Amino acid sequence: MSPSSGTSGTSSDTNWEPRDPTLPAPHPDDGPPDDRPRSRPRRVLRTLLGLLLLGALLLAGAFVAGYLLVEIPPANAAAVAQSNVYLYRDGTPLARDGEVNRENVPLGQVPLPVRRAVLAAEERDFQTSRAVDPKAMVRAAWNTVTGKGRQSGSTITQQYVKNYYLGQEQTLTRKAKEFFIALKLGREKSKEEILQGYLNTSYFGRNAYGIQAAARAYYGKDVDRLDTAEGAYLASLLKAPSAYDVTTHPENRAKALARWRYVLDGMVTEGWLSPAARAAARFPAPQTAHAATNLSGQRGYLVQAVEQYLTDHGIVDEKTLAGGGFRITTTLEPAKQEALVDAVDERVVSRLDPATAPTDRYVRVGAAAVDPANGKVLAMYGGVDYTQQYVNNATRRDYQVGSTFKPFVFTAAVQNGAQTQQGRPITPYTVYDGTNRRPVEGWNGDPYDPANEDEASYGDINVGAATGLSVNTVYAQMAVDVGPAHVRRTAIALGLPGSTPDLTASPSIALGSATASVLDMASAYATLAAHGRNGTYSLVEEISRNGQALDLPGVPRRQAVSREAADTTTSILRSVVETGTGTAAQAAGRPAAGKTGTAEDDKAAWFAGYTPELATVVAVMGQDPESGAQESLYGALGQPRVNGGGVPAEIWGRFTREALDGVPVRDFELRLMPGAEAPPVPPAPDGPEGSPESSPEGSPEGSYEAGETGEAGPGAAHPSVRPSGAPGAPAAPAASGVPGTPGVSDRSSP
Repeated sequence: MSPSSGTSGTSSDTNWEPRDPTLPAPHPDDGPPDDRPRSRPRRVLRTLLGLLLLGALLLAGAFVAGYLLVEIPPANAAAVAQSNVYLYRDGTPLARDGEVNRENVPLGQVPLPVRRAVLAAEERDFQTSRAVDPKAMVRAAWNTVTGKGRQSGSTITQQYVKNYYLGQEQTLTRKAKEFFIALKLGREKSKEEILQGYLNTSYFGRNAYGIQAAARAYYGKDVDRLDTAEGAYLASLLKAPSAYDVTTHPENRAKALARWRYVLDGMVTEGWLSPAARAAARFPAPQTAHAATNLSGQRGYLVQAVEQYLTDHGIVDEKTLAGGGFRITTTLEPAKQEALVDAVDERVVSRLDPATAPTDRYVRVGAAAVDPANGKVLAMYGGVDYTQQYVNNATRRDYQVGSTFKPFVFTAAVQNGAQTQQGRPITPYTVYDGTNRRPVEGWNGDPYDPANEDEASYGDINVGAATGLSVNTVYAQMAVDVGPAHVRRTAIALGLPGSTPDLTASPSIALGSATASVLDMASAYATLAAHGRNGTYSLVEEISRNGQALDLPGVPRRQAVSREAADTTTSILRSVVETGTGTAAQAAGRPAAGKTGTAEDDKAAWFAGYTPELATVVAVMGQDPESGAQESLYGALGQPRVNGGGVPAEIWGRFTREALDGVPVRDFELRLMPGAEAPPVPPAPDGPEGSPESSPEGSPEGSYEAGETGEAGPGAAHPSVRPSGAPGAPAAPAASGVPGTPGVSDRSSP
């Protein structure tokens, strides 16, 4: 073949072009280049459709398998009640929580309005709805997997299955079983049978299982005698049984009332209650709870606090805990618990004489002690006797904390590097105007001009002295200088719950209008004692059920505020104990820091204090034992007035001395902010040392001209607190009940 014949075939193809050697060779399956972009989406779509079909088949198979395999089980073991055993930290017995209160009744015995109230609260379309709500199940499962918290959304049938056949644990396995059992029950039982089972197995608080037990526990009557308003309240309890009990948690009354109104309004919406009957309804206050006799004395308060801790922290839900069978070792120490009870008995209980002093009927005491090193609650006093005074005075959140809040304002000032309106840094020696009813400056809200105790005016006074004298005008202005929002955040960082009632970002926050509990305040003061390190307080060391230990949440220690902020606050609180309104606390016999406080109208008196080893808060409260109303303590315990520097500080001193008996005395190791050390005493230019002429401008001894710095008064690292402890400060007006400090009163007027 000639060379020319070897190319004759290709030369006739006019469209042929040489392939670019830098490009990959085409795949045989690719087809023409113009077809490839359109074929790829088709393949992806076919793949997705195949996966969806496969997923649907798998789900259908799982559904069929689940329905066939999951049988309706017998009643769960929790239906037979067990007791919970509570132990002290050392393993010695503390208490045994009693028997479960149950009494089943037929549905016909439950009045129709009461049944409808339950439906209005839990599932208004129960009679026509299916046994399960798939959307709610998926939502609850997703929240469980993603850690977004618990969200029910279950139907009444599902709740009945959980109550009677399964348990309260929040797991996907339990949710799946609940789903299939509810489906079968919906086919095998009537709506009336399911509703009857639900009403007889639901937990209503006060250890009451079922609507009949609840009627007896809350209203002292059988269920067939309940009226619509009472039924609506019991129905509202199903959402949060103990939290909505207005006699044991008066601070939650507004939420309980809102839930009660929601139930009644729902009945009107469904046509089950006339608008006229709804308008005439009045909230039916339940009777006072009666505690089991085996929880007498302090035992009931301690058990109540531990149960609240377990449920609030999601360790065990309330219904499961009420089912019993738990062995719970607390952080409480028996010796310290006994010392706290003895201190209250000596300083308060033994001195009460209601026959000659009617106000003594109102006296209530709450106290809590926390270890600053780890946040463990070591002792707690809830009241004279759980079977007589059911509300725990150590955990309730409905009394103003008064001036015990003021240290948080100063801590916030140091933490945030705050300055006065004139641009001066806030230190223990910064001077403020303590004139009575001085309007705060720099506040954009409503005008605010708080009164000092007894309308006293102090003129120019440094922060250390103003702390000991609880000068309201100084601290209201300081709160504005720092920023009320910063003050609020600092209080929460120290240990107060963000949900604390009346913890509002306004100038009044400085005067203690918030209603934190005694335990909340003890946790916050423990943070100050721990140089600003904080972790959630703990009441439980170990918990197990049937020999199986349950996980407890970790309590990581974090630096809530800087050490300088906490320690500088400690420095000015030491002077409150040494020379201020809290001198009665010196009975502890060791270095201590603290703050006194009195609520509005003398309805509560507080002492909050700490040593390096122990933080304790004591409050004496006034409450009418019959109406539950807060009352003033004027004339109680044989005193014209009860304030924080009196009985509360005396209890604190005695308890701290006994609780730390045998523990080596240790002083505070403080790291102070710049400017917190005592300013140097200026040299005396004329006259004998110590004479009035030795101070510039003829100022009184113990002070010097502040100039532009705003600092005044020589002294120790923790400024001495005296009625004349600052330039121009007059002697404080006379007030009784403050040992060792004539003429000094700590009462604030939020």
